[in-house]
Amino acid sequence: MHGISRRLRLRAAFCDRSKAQAISRSSYSSTSERSLLPGVFFVLAALKVVMSLNGSKSPSWNDQFKSTNQRDFKVQLVISVVFGLSAFLSFCVLRPKWTSLYHARKKQSGAASRLPELPKSMFGWIPVLYKISREEVLASAGLDAYAFLAFFRYAIKYLSVTLFFSLTIILPVNWKFTGQPPLLYPPVNGSDPDLGFNFLLADEPKKPKGPAIEKDNSYLWMYVAFAYFFSFVAIYLLIAETADLIRIRQAYLGSQSTITDRTLRLSGIPADVRSEEAIKNFIEGLEIGKVDSVMLCRDWQTLDSLMSKHMACLRKLEEAWATYHGQNRSFRQTRGRQRRVDPLGDERENGVLLSRSEMEEAHATAADRPRPTISIRYGPLNIYSKKIDAIDYYEEKLRMLSERINALRTADFKPTALAFVTMESTAACQMAVQAILDPKPGQLLASLAPPPADVVWKNTYLSRNNRMLRSWSIMILIGLLTIFWAAAVAPLAGLLSIEVIDKVLPGLAAALEKHEIIRSLVQTGLPTLLFSILASAVPYLYDWLANQQGMVSQGDVELSVISKNFFFTFFNLFIVFTVWGSASTFYEFWQDLRDILRDTAGIAYAVAKALEQLSPFYVNLIVLQGLGLLPFRLLEFGSVALYPFYLITAKTPRDYAELAKPPVFSYGFYLPQTMLIFIICIVYSVLPSSWMVTLFGLIYFLIGGFIYKYQLLYAMAHRQHSTGRAWPMICNRIVTGLILFQVAMTGILALRGALTASLFLSPLLATTIWFTVYFHRTYVPLMIFIALRSIDRGNILDLPTPPESTWDRDTDYGRHVDTDPDTGLRYINPNLVRPLETLWIRQPGHGHSQTG
Repeated sequence: MHGISRRLRLRAAFCDRSKAQAISRSSYSSTSERSLLPGVFFVLAALKVVMSLNGSKSPSWNDQFKSTNQRDFKVQLVISVVFGLSAFLSFCVLRPKWTSLYHARKKQSGAASRLPELPKSMFGWIPVLYKISREEVLASAGLDAYAFLAFFRYAIKYLSVTLFFSLTIILPVNWKFTGQPPLLYPPVNGSDPDLGFNFLLADEPKKPKGPAIEKDNSYLWMYVAFAYFFSFVAIYLLIAETADLIRIRQAYLGSQSTITDRTLRLSGIPADVRSEEAIKNFIEGLEIGKVDSVMLCRDWQTLDSLMSKHMACLRKLEEAWATYHGQNRSFRQTRGRQRRVDPLGDERENGVLLSRSEMEEAHATAADRPRPTISIRYGPLNIYSKKIDAIDYYEEKLRMLSERINALRTADFKPTALAFVTMESTAACQMAVQAILDPKPGQLLASLAPPPADVVWKNTYLSRNNRMLRSWSIMILIGLLTIFWAAAVAPLAGLLSIEVIDKVLPGLAAALEKHEIIRSLVQTGLPTLLFSILASAVPYLYDWLANQQGMVSQGDVELSVISKNFFFTFFNLFIVFTVWGSASTFYEFWQDLRDILRDTAGIAYAVAKALEQLSPFYVNLIVLQGLGLLPFRLLEFGSVALYPFYLITAKTPRDYAELAKPPVFSYGFYLPQTMLIFIICIVYSVLPSSWMVTLFGLIYFLIGGFIYKYQLLYAMAHRQHSTGRAWPMICNRIVTGLILFQVAMTGILALRGALTASLFLSPLLATTIWFTVYFHRTYVPLMIFIALRSIDRGNILDLPTPPESTWDRDTDYGRHVDTDPDTGLRYINPNLVRPLETLWIRQPGHGHSQTG
């Protein structure tokens, strides 16, 4: 009996802790990016007002409960602020010293050269970055970065509106009718039974017998009204932001006539049309325009394999020369001055090695040092081995590879079912990709071509069956991983419940009851930290899986990474974690899943129950992410931590030159977690005890928008080739959040006895689903294609004039690329035409690298 009573006390304490916060939000009226600072000040004012309200006493308030649960939040807040502030101050100190890292893009990208210089003072860079307009962001970083930051602007506008009405209307009305003060964790145990969500206390949820559970439930209609209002605000802002992106995208792409805009990708080519001439005749026979050139992809697997072996052998030879010269230390000093000789004008393409006189000079300067050796095996079953001179061995191997590559470049390769067709006009290309070219399914399909620098040429000669096999295999693997992650999340979710801890480790639960600070760390700090680590580590696996699917462009791979990582964070770290966190036993977990899969009422109940119980966890999560971990993004902690290891393993001038490359900003790593946090904010936007989720969500997006703006403009390299195609994916996730929000509100109102009010949310859910269909038919095509009226007619349509910039989709990472028809960027496998890589070697006693 003692054990049972102890568990009941622990369960009651946990249920008390898990009551959600009262919603409140503050206004953020400006639609301009330069209104961020007033928003910050308003957030601080809202915090001060609500904290002052928390000082009021309620007759039913349990002081001990209040102290315990506020301590949990304070511990999380203090830890996050300490970590985040230390990272921010470290960045401010290191930024002017480590310009090769923190100003890497500004130094190496031509597109960023026109950005203003940042002062070297500790905080002087902040107002300069703040004043950079959206037009400058677009001109220097492209549409992908513009769309990414547009999502932060959208989130700030939405959360500002909802926070304002929560503070001014929802919170006072809820307090008046329930007597519930705006506390972070409202009381349930020992208080008025009409306060909070008391149906969560029972071991078995009790369905309402009648419509009157509350003394006066007329105020619940307020939640219905605001569910409609907030949903329409989200949809209105989404349409406005999408329309803005469409105008800019159509004006930019319509005014250009690059090779990318004029090229289509033709797949499913039948065997009798697999020649350049036949493809040209077919396209021109459609009478949509003239063909400029055709690049029929062929099976270049042998050539690509030889080029990879050539590069690997070249690196081995450079390492051998570096070891022989013994000049690794001097390489480090001169890595910033490494240069490559452009061998286009050199007829001796095989000149990948130093000349004979240069070799002899190098041999003479290091005559007192033994030449490096390598062991080779020979004979039957390679049972014999001997050591030979490594430099001579790799030189000879490199020479043989070079001869084979040069001979293979002139050979005929087997054609594949994929080709890149460049039209003479952008309009002809757009007409082709927006039309059905052939009556047979799966044959002669036209789609937009990726930029030449974005093509993954090793995947162009994969067959359709090969791609389908890869796609299905990875899909099955992700399904198996989903089951694995669901099992892995279980112990993490169990840390939220002192009852679960008591069942698994009774001694630990008893110890935690005696040490409040340690209990706060275990039940609040540890789950959110492990959640964040898992959400940051697993995307690397999904990135690798996306690259194995055989997609033809890096842009498609990036979108696939976004989709896969969002599925992981949303399903495994939100849906499964939420269900686990609301279940104290494994049986309850499967019972909740059964309710979810059984009927709509089960879905509404499970969502309502789980969200209400886990609101403190999501508050702590957003606090940790926004105040604690986001500043570490600014510090680029991963690059800084790994740099010493890369420096130790670097041996050759090529290795040291690669150390100076800026880190790459991957939208697939940063966007999914940001979308998940916004969905959490949407879901909690009207719940009567969740104002802290929205408030700290607004703080998260204010800080995140500023940090990512710096990284995209000054610090990190990023691709600019997809022209904002991630925006429709963002819109889909926002609508997913709205649907989940409406389902949760339906369940909460039904469980509180307001059955009629809950039924009035059904038209809202149907309207949201209809809007999704309408949005995909009306707006999404304009985010993919170029309208024919927009082509070279931007001024006639009153579209914004693109500012003068160096941004060009035909460039590689925003840098200028030669566009000459013979030597420049075009649709052709680079291994067919580019000069072979040459040797980088620094001779002893010289201040520069010697290249062949």
